[in-house]
Amino acid sequence: MKPSVAILLCTFNGQRYLKEQLNSFDTQDHHNWTLWASDDGSTDNTIDLLSSYQNKWPKNRLNIKTGPGKGFAANFLALLNNGAINADYYAYSDQDDIWNRSKLSRAIRWLESMPRNIPALYCTRTQLIDEIGTNIGFSPLFKKSPGFANALVQNIGGGNTMVFNETARNLMKEAGLVDVCTHDWWTYIVISGCGGNVFYDPMPSLLYRQHGANLCGSNQGWLARVVRIRMLWQGRFRQWNEKHIQALQKIRPQLTLESAQTLARFSKAREKALLPRIYGLKRSGIYRQTLLGNLGLVFGAVFKRI
Repeated sequence: MKPSVAILLCTFNGQRYLKEQLNSFDTQDHHNWTLWASDDGSTDNTIDLLSSYQNKWPKNRLNIKTGPGKGFAANFLALLNNGAINADYYAYSDQDDIWNRSKLSRAIRWLESMPRNIPALYCTRTQLIDEIGTNIGFSPLFKKSPGFANALVQNIGGGNTMVFNETARNLMKEAGLVDVCTHDWWTYIVISGCGGNVFYDPMPSLLYRQHGANLCGSNQGWLARVVRIRMLWQGRFRQWNEKHIQALQKIRPQLTLESAQTLARFSKAREKALLPRIYGLKRSGIYRQTLLGNLGLVFGAVFKRI
């Protein structure tokens, strides 16, 4: 039997695009999957649409749950920590994208090449589409190796592309229902920090829809860069780092020695005076994937916004 995959889908007022997403699950060339949908209080016809597919598909193909009502990150983490969900591999899914037919099979091909006792995370670049499905480009192509020193200051993989193994899922469960910025960034931090293998596939695995209701965009283009600079200046990035540092204390024993040292240097440097702060952050080894991103780190370090 082919490996089983649990697709973790979180919904909230998603009726407009949800049908296309569900249909793209149905056309996957890897067929051994179950869908777990957690709705966070939709007031449109999202639940009715999910129920119609539940009735159309084979029994237990689609399971519908009620989310905690605390935002998308909490909803995903609640699904991830649900003891009733068991599979060989797990895949996050948004409600408004369209998966490529080989999305799951490509991820599984890499994951099966990894030792089962080592946490493993697969993620990819994405092809961007607008509200009506027209191609508008691609997400940034990251070329530096993934790692914990990168994960502390940047997420390279959108949750809608992520697929990971049972060992990684168990590690995430050990961390529990923490208060973090996003579930996908947190997943990258935890798995890379605890000695897991992370693979960023430059080949897009889905059509990532960009529209006004997006909670997170693609981070592509100058407008997105301006938005990020503004958020950095307003202290949002520093707040997110505070949450991640605090949440990591729950799994501190699971961190590798190198990751623990990186975290300690990063945490201490953030609180120091200007010159020791810049030196300490450089010594911690943190890095982003692009030159502009690393210049942003220097700016953030100078003005204590990291």
